[in-house]
Amino acid sequence: MAEADGRSGELGAPAAPVVGADVDWPTRIRERLAGSRPRHDAADWLVPGLTREESRAYHRFFPTDPIAAAVLVPIVEHPGAPTVLLTQRATQLRHHAGQVSFPGGRIEPQDSSPAAAALREAREEIGLEEACASVVGFLPDHVVISGFRVTPVVAMVRPGFKLLLDAQEVEDTFEVPLAFVFDPRNHLPRLHRFRTADAEARLYEIRFGDRNIWGATAGMLVTLYRVCTEGPQ
Repeated sequence: MAEADGRSGELGAPAAPVVGADVDWPTRIRERLAGSRPRHDAADWLVPGLTREESRAYHRFFPTDPIAAAVLVPIVEHPGAPTVLLTQRATQLRHHAGQVSFPGGRIEPQDSSPAAAALREAREEIGLEEACASVVGFLPDHVVISGFRVTPVVAMVRPGFKLLLDAQEVEDTFEVPLAFVFDPRNHLPRLHRFRTADAEARLYEIRFGDRNIWGATAGMLVTLYRVCTEGPQ
């Protein structure tokens, strides 16, 4: 699920400290998300890329009854070089065509939980079998002004899996090293103006080669980084 909510302008390099590349990120993620549960209370909703405190200034723009959705944040545990698995959305889609995203979508009536929805969507979109993924926890709900309340479900994925892409939904998949994603020098601040509200926000992009990770996807990765380096959001 991705979000395209406005124009962006460069604001310059971030000032966050650099975390050492020798961090065992999968272990850190497990420790920081241990015991976490989906948090649907409106007071906890985040604008993708913003802290809880920063997000409060935008709560007045949030939809009153957002559509519940979930995405899977798949961390692939390659020994010594973990990655995050991402998708490139199909170019023929009506919404967010061609954008980088996590597998995910609406929580359907048959889904018993956000985790069940995220795992189902991952299986349907990219053929990732549930047996390959182990859910380790949840990030706070991220609200996109287009009307969705998205629960990020973080899972560890064993290497060696095989994927089968739904060509109607997904054009490609790729992996980005967690050491790259979690290097704050790669969190490029951008000023976004929301089309559906008279407001601007300082959000983030993460550029990896010719891929541009932005919107809700980049925001959730920045939130996961903050959880791992600063604690609960």
